Amino acid sequence: MKSTIVAAIAVLALGACSPIVAQHGFIPDNELVDRVKVGTHTRSQVTEILGAPSSVASFNGETWYYITRRTETVAFLKPKVTDQRVVAVSFDANNGLVAEVRRFSVEDGRDVAFVERETPTRGKELGFVEQLIGNVGRFSDEGRTPTRGRR
Repeated sequence: MKSTIVAAIAVLALGACSPIVAQHGFIPDNELVDRVKVGTHTRSQVTEILGAPSSVASFNGETWYYITRRTETVAFLKPKVTDQRVVAVSFDANNGLVAEVRRFSVEDGRDVAFVERETPTRGKELGFVEQLIGNVGRFSDEGRTPTRGRR
């Protein structure tokens, strides 16, 4: 009987936790994206239709990204991505016109494995004892100007 009551209270407590929904970014309506025509529109015209991009490609700047992401977080658990959409507008480097418009969803995303190792720095790394011995004799009164009250 006690275990049933404890289980019921636990279920009610967890059920009372409603998720915190967070929406980041802006994605234009599908009809606005459909208005952007390949080979016709320039960067300024795309800005008029879709607005400023969320991000611009790092390497050549010829692709603009419009990104939105929706997450839900329940209590102390890790946030869960419930929706993610990206519109990528690529421009031709030669004439500046739209070359391609692509749409991506959360299913198109890929996990990236980060490398955990550190990049070595130049120079010698000194241990504790080497640092301690290296400071012996460094601190002396030579070259110091006397202060008031000291002799």
